[in-house]
Amino acid sequence: MSDIIQSIDALLAGAVASGDVPGAIAMAVDRTGLLYQGAFGERVIGERQPMTLDTVVWIASMTKPITGAAAMQLVERGELELDAPASRWAPELGDVQVLEGFDTSGAPRLRAPKRPITLRHLLTHTAGYGYPVWSKLLERFHEMQGLPSTSTCRNAALRAPLLFDPGERWNYGINIDWVGKLIEAASGMRLGAYLARHLFEPLGMRDTAFKITPSMRTRLARVHERTAGGALTPIDFELPQAPEFEMGGGGLYSTASDYLQFVRMIIDRGTHNGARVLQAKTVELMSRNHIGELLVTPLITTMPARSNDAEFFPGTAKRWGLTCMINDETAPTGRSPGSLAWAGMANTYFWIDPTRGIGGVYLTQLFPFADRKSLPLFLEFEKAVYRSLS
Repeated sequence: MSDIIQSIDALLAGAVASGDVPGAIAMAVDRTGLLYQGAFGERVIGERQPMTLDTVVWIASMTKPITGAAAMQLVERGELELDAPASRWAPELGDVQVLEGFDTSGAPRLRAPKRPITLRHLLTHTAGYGYPVWSKLLERFHEMQGLPSTSTCRNAALRAPLLFDPGERWNYGINIDWVGKLIEAASGMRLGAYLARHLFEPLGMRDTAFKITPSMRTRLARVHERTAGGALTPIDFELPQAPEFEMGGGGLYSTASDYLQFVRMIIDRGTHNGARVLQAKTVELMSRNHIGELLVTPLITTMPARSNDAEFFPGTAKRWGLTCMINDETAPTGRSPGSLAWAGMANTYFWIDPTRGIGGVYLTQLFPFADRKSLPLFLEFEKAVYRSLS
């Protein structure tokens, strides 16, 4: 085991030394405890603040599984329903339309959807929503209508149309931001307050929040950008700290150790740190395919500065559970079929392998998403974890 730890240390330290990433934190666990932890590089290039195990980062869409778990707590209590019209809790969803394109004058062609959006549609990214960064149609619509991006945390960002009728295909989008709205309506609480009371506090996630506390800010890493020439430079990117809506699809700041508490809870089927936050049958339900024969498709970028074209394990069929990607086959890293995973825009990644009881987190702060250096580094880290267990 010590040889594997040294090899992962060398892998991550080498990536920092060669300028592949500004800094990286990686941790992995199994059912009995910690398998690996390491932090390398700087929080901000050139400022000599080292990345540490408690460094705070923007986890972006790694927020989504947490929001999904909160929604399923409310499903357990009968306060939300998976297959009822979601407009029962968010009436605006009853008015949403499908964007079919643009007419010869450039005006959007819109129509009513064939069926109502449900919580299941939202959790599985089959409601019809998208993101402009991976949709030319939505990019054009946002520009024409003057809609802000979701990173502004303004309610107007959620007034986007659907790209297809609910339930007809998988498409990654703003679905989980709407789930956050449903949680607020059903619970009567602001999303961050709900998550703190029902997930973060019982799981011991003390450094996870939408609002960066003074303590978190002293350990905050900056987001960097890879230039066309490959160099890394820090940029001024931070989510609004007094948002109109707390972004359930991508608004949380956290640490690797905090996120591992959530990972351990899923591995342990709803319980961790002496607290049960989900029923075991609920975790099993969340971990199953909920999109039938539909497939998770590649994300094709419209904004190369923010995202490369992205697909995990090309050639391997991927499905979707209730907020996580599921690989149908054994992944090249060693990840078992039926494992759960996803990522965040600034190259943060996690996976959970329920079959083998393993999970891991890899965090850096870097645009574009699916970075040509950072994503392979995460996958090499994951491979090394599985080698340590063979």
